[in-house]
Amino acid sequence: MTSRVRGALSAALIALGCLLVPFGALAAWAEYGLADTGRYVTAMAPLAADPAVRDSVADAVADEVGEPARPLVRSLTRTPAFGTAWEAGNRAVHRAVLRAVREGGHHAVTVDIAPIAARVEHRVTLPRTEVAVLPAPALDRLRKGYDVLEVAGFWLPVTAAALAVTGIAVAACRRRALTATALGTALGGALLGLAVAVGRRLTLTDLTDPVRRPAAGAVYDALTGTLRTVSWLLVALGLAVALSCWLTGPYGPLRARRASAAPVPDPAQRPTRARL
Repeated sequence: MTSRVRGALSAALIALGCLLVPFGALAAWAEYGLADTGRYVTAMAPLAADPAVRDSVADAVADEVGEPARPLVRSLTRTPAFGTAWEAGNRAVHRAVLRAVREGGHHAVTVDIAPIAARVEHRVTLPRTEVAVLPAPALDRLRKGYDVLEVAGFWLPVTAAALAVTGIAVAACRRRALTATALGTALGGALLGLAVAVGRRLTLTDLTDPVRRPAAGAVYDALTGTLRTVSWLLVALGLAVALSCWLTGPYGPLRARRASAAPVPDPAQRPTRARL
């Protein structure tokens, strides 16, 4: 295999691997972050202290149980016990959605809020109140996406890493290939962060009720916090590796400094006429 063919093959493999980096990170986040009940509840726990989220929860519950209960529900969301109820509610909703996605069926996903309300105030006894958290059409779309994520969440990151390693291995100049891979990884991380920011803007723009946008923004930020961290880590790691390759390369300052510090051999003395 000639150097030109090896260079072209290496460039194609590295480009494809770097292209899969943001998609692999997104799929892994959805599969191992959003689909895990414990991680989901942990990410949502700080929102119990957010005023916009509290008001949104109170409005949603009042819409189900009746308008006269709105002041009572709002006051209950200001109590210290609301954090416990918030965690229990998120856990119940997440488990109900996962159960519906994995077991099948074409019915809406509902959750009984009476036991959750009892955690806030034991003196309040509500009848069995089923709150719809996911309609049936949305559940069908979610089920199709979940089936894809079960495969993509593992294989996309593995495929991206395998392509990058193979591209570096077959390259004629591995240092240059490693630098290109590092820069491509940094670019993929930057695109991932940009996608998260654009997704937030589009999500909030699609909301018809502007009053609930602060709460939706807080929920979006809480769920995508890990994804934003991963994007910054990819950018930092890629730039650090590329900088290391440049510093230690043949044209880097470290290599030039070592060359200048090396002792220069004395030039060979020409024999004089007497020696001849």
